[in-house]
Amino acid sequence: MKLKSTEKLENGKVCLEIQVEKPEFDDAMEKAYLKNKSKISVPGFRKGKAPRAMIERMYGAGVFTEDAINIAYPAAFEAAIKESGYEPVDYPEVELVDINDDGFTMKTTVTVKPEVKLGKYKGVEAEKPAVSVTKKDVEAELSVMLERNARLVTVERPAKDGDTVLIDFEGFVDGVAFEGGKSENHSLKLGSNQFIPGFEAQLVDKSAGDDVDVNVTFPKEYHAEDLAGKEAVFKVKIHEVKETELPALDDEFAKDVSEFETLDELKKSIEKKIRETREKMSNDAFEAAIVKAVVSKMKVEIPEVMIEAQLDNISNDFAQRLEMQGIPFDQYLEMMQSNIEDFRKNFRSQAEDQVKSRLALEAISKAEKIEPTDEDVEAEYTKLSEQYGMPVERIRSFISPDAMKSDLYTIKALQFLRENAVATAPVKKTTAKKDAPAKEASAEKKPAAKKTTSKASGETKTTAAKKTTTASKSASTAKKPAAKKTTTKKAEEKE
Repeated sequence: MKLKSTEKLENGKVCLEIQVEKPEFDDAMEKAYLKNKSKISVPGFRKGKAPRAMIERMYGAGVFTEDAINIAYPAAFEAAIKESGYEPVDYPEVELVDINDDGFTMKTTVTVKPEVKLGKYKGVEAEKPAVSVTKKDVEAELSVMLERNARLVTVERPAKDGDTVLIDFEGFVDGVAFEGGKSENHSLKLGSNQFIPGFEAQLVDKSAGDDVDVNVTFPKEYHAEDLAGKEAVFKVKIHEVKETELPALDDEFAKDVSEFETLDELKKSIEKKIRETREKMSNDAFEAAIVKAVVSKMKVEIPEVMIEAQLDNISNDFAQRLEMQGIPFDQYLEMMQSNIEDFRKNFRSQAEDQVKSRLALEAISKAEKIEPTDEDVEAEYTKLSEQYGMPVERIRSFISPDAMKSDLYTIKALQFLRENAVATAPVKKTTAKKDAPAKEASAEKKPAAKKTTSKASGETKTTAAKKTTTASKSASTAKKPAAKKTTTKKAEEKE
């Protein structure tokens, strides 16, 4: 292979003129013959046994030329792009310039990673949130644990907010029962807002054995169009009223819910976990602020194909997270009354930020001559193995050593930035005037209902999958060029 010329074009593209010389071309022609000989019939020979010279005499000297070009091209392109020093981020366009017995010449046009001009990246000032854990934080976590381990006890008194009632119900609109509005022995916690507005409140102060007519109006945005906005009556029979009984908060409770012998030990463990979580959040916020500051000072023109590739990564990651919740991506888009074009448009800014962040970290890695070692790669495999509870070889089957090393460049660059940055305290936000009405809290519309098994409950809402913002995400923003077939004009031969 000989790289004859390199020309820089507009829009982040370069054109490489590559010559595949006779030894490589002859080798490719032989491989093309071996690949195709079993498909070619020659009188006097069994299929696949005819010599190459006989096939070429019968079908023409160029019978294997096009396949030979497609065989030789990938290795030639890879060697040429490596020699040029560019890194492709899309599939190349190939044009055959010349072909003869001594080989062939082609021009390949490909989009490459852009040149990054870094601004200041050492000693960057960035906000780092302070970390503190209060007694109330620990008590809040203990309250959750108490609720989780509470039991329901039947009581002989009228129901109150927070109680759980066991009920039968059937819904009617204009005196006619509607589909999905009936259930028996349904357990409902009053005040949980599981059912449409007004339903649960009408069961407060009612007792076991009571028959109650619950009058409600379905929300106008209710998912069942035949019920939306309509008035309904639910015939409700209350079987039991139960109150939540919390366990005693003592050493015995600590033994039951944890590996600790005393409540004091459990509290210390909770405090430690909360602190670790908040410290990680603080460090993540600090790193994100550093990278944002560095990106704001660098100059780069990002090819559109890199943003589109990152949008592919985001879409695929989002879809996989939804699938883990049992929700197909298409169904999610339908529920959100959206489509893939709008989805990608909404995430475009995030994709662009991620591409910029990765380019910045790669440029810093190059500027600081950061070079991950084989030991670093193995250590990262071990770390991921422990994190996900998988054998190292299983992780290796997902992430190649080259991909792991590529990620380590950005991970180490991020570590370099963090170690050389200056942490500052977050700027305190100004508080609103005392006499200003707090409209924000009340302005937020409460969902009509939460998920349940009957139409008496409201619409099921799906929480969107978590956005990926980490600059060192293992999925690369660049598509690696594959051995794409080329069609040749000058190599057309009769078969």
